[in-house]
Amino acid sequence: MDKEILEKINKFTRREFTEDELYVFPVKLCGNEIDRDYERFSDSALESLKELMIGASGIFDHDPRAGNQTARIFDTEIVTDESKTTKYGQPYRYLKGMAYAVRTEANKDLIAEIDGGIKKEVSIGCSAAKKICSICGQDRMKGLCEHEKGKEYSGQICHHILDDITDAYEWSFVAVPAQADAGITKKLHKEAEPMEFTPISTQAEFDAAVQSRIDAAVTDAKKGFEGWISPEDHQKALDTLSAEKKKLELSLLRLNAAGEAGLPSELADRLTGESEEEIKADAEKLASFMKPAHQTPSRSAEGEGLSGVEKAFYARNPELRKEN
Repeated sequence: MDKEILEKINKFTRREFTEDELYVFPVKLCGNEIDRDYERFSDSALESLKELMIGASGIFDHDPRAGNQTARIFDTEIVTDESKTTKYGQPYRYLKGMAYAVRTEANKDLIAEIDGGIKKEVSIGCSAAKKICSICGQDRMKGLCEHEKGKEYSGQICHHILDDITDAYEWSFVAVPAQADAGITKKLHKEAEPMEFTPISTQAEFDAAVQSRIDAAVTDAKKGFEGWISPEDHQKALDTLSAEKKKLELSLLRLNAAGEAGLPSELADRLTGESEEEIKADAEKLASFMKPAHQTPSRSAEGEGLSGVEKAFYARNPELRKEN
């Protein structure tokens, strides 16, 4: 171990350590290859992680307890392997880290397992502000697109490109990493399924759907890190619930207004107002237009005697016009 390496390590220690007191080993943190989750890091993401991972603590299974700390990254570099090409046709690049651990009686078995290739696979914990669809370029953190990860479009595998790294938390020894070809890789996870709603027609069904989502969120929170949901996905879920609630409320108001005005329920969707007052007004107008012929003034086929409002209504709804 040369002097330069010792100097880099001793920047993180409270006293200077000697070569005999330290165990140093390389780790492959992450790369630009498409992983098992059909995601990959962009080149700029690797550059950001190169800086952010220096000083990051090595733990087990992404469990952030202090007792799990076992090593620390003291240096990083980006390596380009010209002999290997990624699945999307670019040279393979990966972030290599150099880690150190203090030799103690407690970690001698871990050091033996690292040397023996038993403790090998790792993953990193980090935050990416952008998740770009490789097919259309849509930032999935801001909105969805029609492309599905893992499917081919015009011969290209759809995957998400992680970019704009905002933070790096740690790296962990894991049993099954996401990036199968990396010694140290990001965490393997299952992407949250998109939220779907069954048709809702009553307030009771809506309340039940909301409570179901709340119960699911509480259950996921209790599971810990594996059940984590990003702030963006959480907001999308809230927005979806809000939109569904508004849609249901308008539907019920229109049905009630139609019933009060003596209209058949199938005409409720013709009440286009956005407030209770507007919907009731629409219902009253529609009901007055549909009164039997003997209750209304005579109307000619050319529209003689119709008011401007009535003419506009029948222009939009010619099938409802009654002539006498």
